[in-house]
Amino acid sequence: MPQEYCLPIRVYVEDTDAGGIVYYANYLKYIERARTELIRTLGYDKPALFGDLQFVVHSVEIKYRQPAVLDDEIVATARLTAVSRTSFTIAQKVLRNDKVLVDAVVKVACISQEKKRPSAIPDDMLKVLQAAV
Repeated sequence: MPQEYCLPIRVYVEDTDAGGIVYYANYLKYIERARTELIRTLGYDKPALFGDLQFVVHSVEIKYRQPAVLDDEIVATARLTAVSRTSFTIAQKVLRNDKVLVDAVVKVACISQEKKRPSAIPDDMLKVLQAAV
């Protein structure tokens, strides 16, 4: 069964607009944190850098369903859904009391830090990622 990481978050004033609603770009921060922590649970403490390689967001598909508001307790989730030689895809959600506020699909690409071109994920990491799907 795929591993899902859940990150509890409290909504603070700094997260909201003048109306007390979470500013849309902050959801990207929430899901980034959950994605980072998921990769950390797989044994990779520095998920953005791996020797000469770097992991970068290739694309994000996001749907805003309902707003979170000031002082809400929400949860950002991350679950690996696909792995290829040069990328992986993560399904993500932001929830309040099991109600989906935001759905996202994020594709993360492995690139050469020097050339900024697609590069193969190291074999040992690839096996770990594939086992987590």
